[in-house]
Amino acid sequence: MLPSLRQELELVPDAHFTDGSPHYTLYDPTKNQFYRLDWLTFEVVSRWSMGDPLEIIKDIHRSTTLKIDAEAFEQVITFLAANELLIPDVGQAAKMSGVLKKMRGGVGQWLLHHYLFFRVPLVKPDAWITWLASKSDFLFSKTFLGVTVFGLIAALLGIIQSWDRFFATMLDTFSWHGLLAYGITLFLLKLMHELGHAIAAKRMGCRIPTMGIAFLVLLPVAYTDTNDVWRLANRKQRLIVASAGIVTELVIAVWAAITWLLVPEGTLSSITFLLASTTWIATLLINASPFMRFDGYFLLSDFLDIPNLHARAFAMARWHLRQKLFGVELPVPEYFEKKRQRFLIAFAWVTWIYRLVIFLGIALLVYSFFIKALGIFLFLVEIIWFVIRPFWSELKYWHENWAVFSQGKHVKRTFAIVLIVLIGCFIPYDTHLKTAAMLRPSQYEIIYAPRHSYLVQSSLKNGQSVKANQLMIAFASPESEYFSANIDAKIQWMQSALASSVFNDEQRKLLQVLTAQLVTAQAEKQLQNSLGDQLQKKATFKGSFQWLNPDLKSGEWLQDGETIALVANHDHFQAVTYLNEEQRNLIQKGATGSLFLEADPLVTIPLNLESISAEPVHAISEVLLASQHGGDLLLREKGGQLYSDVPLYKVTFRSEGTIPGSLTQQEWRGKLSISVAESSLASQGLQHLGAIFRAQFGF
Repeated sequence: MLPSLRQELELVPDAHFTDGSPHYTLYDPTKNQFYRLDWLTFEVVSRWSMGDPLEIIKDIHRSTTLKIDAEAFEQVITFLAANELLIPDVGQAAKMSGVLKKMRGGVGQWLLHHYLFFRVPLVKPDAWITWLASKSDFLFSKTFLGVTVFGLIAALLGIIQSWDRFFATMLDTFSWHGLLAYGITLFLLKLMHELGHAIAAKRMGCRIPTMGIAFLVLLPVAYTDTNDVWRLANRKQRLIVASAGIVTELVIAVWAAITWLLVPEGTLSSITFLLASTTWIATLLINASPFMRFDGYFLLSDFLDIPNLHARAFAMARWHLRQKLFGVELPVPEYFEKKRQRFLIAFAWVTWIYRLVIFLGIALLVYSFFIKALGIFLFLVEIIWFVIRPFWSELKYWHENWAVFSQGKHVKRTFAIVLIVLIGCFIPYDTHLKTAAMLRPSQYEIIYAPRHSYLVQSSLKNGQSVKANQLMIAFASPESEYFSANIDAKIQWMQSALASSVFNDEQRKLLQVLTAQLVTAQAEKQLQNSLGDQLQKKATFKGSFQWLNPDLKSGEWLQDGETIALVANHDHFQAVTYLNEEQRNLIQKGATGSLFLEADPLVTIPLNLESISAEPVHAISEVLLASQHGGDLLLREKGGQLYSDVPLYKVTFRSEGTIPGSLTQQEWRGKLSISVAESSLASQGLQHLGAIFRAQFGF
């Protein structure tokens, strides 16, 4: 005898599948869930009261054109039992409970599935949603739709015309206060989004049992239980409810954009800008995506009339993959016309790639949200469970069915490709590391204008050689001369006062004070002398002189710190670059390289490794290596200095060739190609992972 169906279950008539076969919906009011039944399952369930499987099968054969065997009947029983739709027989409750617990998994498996997304119901809104729905006729009218479409066109044209203002306002919001405002705005928008679903569902006669908060990667978002829409046999009505949230957000965005265009700068302008900009991003990137189980997925599923779209597309893609890899004839999971079959396979692959990127992003997100140890643990859980586990499950299926797959006509070809790829990953090859570098003289000095000074004279010309200690430029500073004379007078007075203190009792009491003041004045004198030395700028090494401002004339006043000239020793050059830990580990002692200058691409400078810093460098002084100035390094500016968010090591090469005389600047940027030790792709990958683990685990 068959176990009894739960008495409160309800069969709801539904439309037909795209192939013309009828289907029904089974409603479980206890869990507020709906199950779509195909024709065969419905025929079995509708005869369940007969109690005898054989009698049910005979009656189906007698009354319909369906053919059902014992295996198909067992699948129906498994479906009903798995979803707790049966009343267990006396003495069987414990056994069925054990089976259900095994299917659901343990506490750990529940946490894995729910720490990224879980719901907390808060209110039962059916009564006041009914009232709101009765007051919303105008919002669902053709008049409002037409006005909003016209507003959309006007808003788009207005934003295009005011694009500079729109873009500047968006940049102004990229701050902690701006991000907080975006977060609050997004939360409020999601409330309106859910109200849109609820009101549309209520207008279709559906019940709204609960509304509450759902946590997506522990971030709160509103949710509405609209499962009752599965009572609707009309697919168009279900599409209206599914799209109501997105439409609500877009309507808000349209009227917010129009308001922003019309009102002056102020609080209202800021609020409407946040509503307009946040809505487009949230709708397009989150809700409209069919690759996760958001509104876009249910819209596409209902539009195609393919319930459980993801699961069925994934099954089709796995079947197609196995066919292509092994060349075996496998039973198709279900039959679709060729065009739809190709679409489902392509859709599955795009969804897998999209989810891989999303899950990797979520893994990094949960890592950054939590303390280091917990963040690393959750990161590994995310990667293992949601990224590695699906690959492992597929490999496990291949192993379990290898007797079938090994007979395929493509097995040898597939294994040959895999073997070639593996060999290619482990074959060492000679590689070159390419990065941006700065070439400059090993010895160089920039001459800056002293404070409050003017140029006296200099007879040097561009390219003229200078010797060590040779006077290059003479400056004059009346302010410096005044302070120097003032300090000399002060020192002379103090020395006289100290000399006479033995004859004067009052001055003798001030002896210690005068002595301290004299020491201070003498220190000021030494400082003033050093500043005076800057007025007579001499060469500290042998080199070549170069005016950086050739228009300067004698007697011309200068700005404080203005660059005046450059002296450099062009006999020796060095190239400086910065590498991360993984790149640094590839370079061995005695490494060589070649520098290709941007100023003259035909010039190649041969280089030999000179040094590698033992510790990471925090501040980067080579400004032209930053991505903001066309370089390769991703640096951020703070307090007028450039910093890297990842550890970088300073690497210096010395030049082994001559530099063309036409290159007379202070330094030149170029592409540095460094010869590194032979390595395979596999070893490079392991080194990369090792560097990440050492950095994150603190080894």
